[in-house]
Amino acid sequence: MNGVVEEANKNIKRILRKIVDNHRQCHEELRFSLLGYRTSMRTSTGETPYMLVYGIEAVIPVEVEIPSLKVIQEAKLDDAEWIRVRQEQILLTDEKIMDTVCHGQLYQNRMASAFNKRVKPRQFTLGQLVLKKIFPHQEEAKGKFAPNWQVHFVVHRALSGGSLILAEMDKRVSTKPINTDAITRYYA
Repeated sequence: MNGVVEEANKNIKRILRKIVDNHRQCHEELRFSLLGYRTSMRTSTGETPYMLVYGIEAVIPVEVEIPSLKVIQEAKLDDAEWIRVRQEQILLTDEKIMDTVCHGQLYQNRMASAFNKRVKPRQFTLGQLVLKKIFPHQEEAKGKFAPNWQVHFVVHRALSGGSLILAEMDKRVSTKPINTDAITRYYA
């Protein structure tokens, strides 16, 4: 199996070298790049894109020239046996799809927990002075020399999920909640 992988790596390097040397003909090598992409396993799903589309693993050209176990087994089957094997594969497709969905959900959970490890929660207390970010689409944004923050707001209420209701210094309470990402503490 390592010989097949080494041969595939040599072919990829040859293709890349050919593309760099003769970049005007790279469209002719595109099919090999697509084959490599479609037959390599994705971390997010645990399957190859070819497997997800067609329900069976692809037989790459190297496996035909240097017969692999899969190709040898397929060649020895008679028609009735081949049809039975294909029907079993089709029946297992739903199970493979469910495995892929579960693998994708686990992958998303791992990525979310890795991201959340680096997130530092920001706590604001009632009555605390804060600055509110001026976004580019707001009227107050008047160019690169304009201030980036609106000053002197007071935290009126903290909502779940990291959003706040702000009040101006003259006690007018805003009706729209704002995310804590757009708020920073004001140190008088």
